[in-house]
Amino acid sequence: LASKPGGPYQLQAAIAAIHDEAPSARETDWRQIVAVYEVLERVSPGPMVTLNRAVAVAMVDGPHAGLELLQTLDEPLRDHHRLAAVRAHLLEIAGDEIGARAAYERAARLTTSIPERRYLETRMAALQRSGSEDETKGPPPTDGRAAR
Repeated sequence: LASKPGGPYQLQAAIAAIHDEAPSARETDWRQIVAVYEVLERVSPGPMVTLNRAVAVAMVDGPHAGLELLQTLDEPLRDHHRLAAVRAHLLEIAGDEIGARAAYERAARLTTSIPERRYLETRMAALQRSGSEDETKGPPPTDGRAAR
């Protein structure tokens, strides 16, 4: 039994356990999560598994690596708000505020959940305010945080 990778539920439980053991998102063992998602994709492939793996890959290798993986999902998830929301988040981390705002707007338009729509619109508005402040206050700080 130990030599087999386990079924999808065991793998999902392993991912949840890794998250649970971490004191914070920053301290999560993202490399281990990527490895488990790679096994999960072989055992139970699907676009949502790939979407989640893209987030984990971005946490390990940076937002551009995650965005590259998202491109494989453009067709199967083209009308799904979660693809647009993840893309928005990764674009925001990458510093592409214009692209992030557009992706947040698309995600808000696609979701049927009112709480999710409000959250996505809040993220979009925060980027809009940040962009307006950047225009009036000059370039953003070099540490990657938005101007305040």
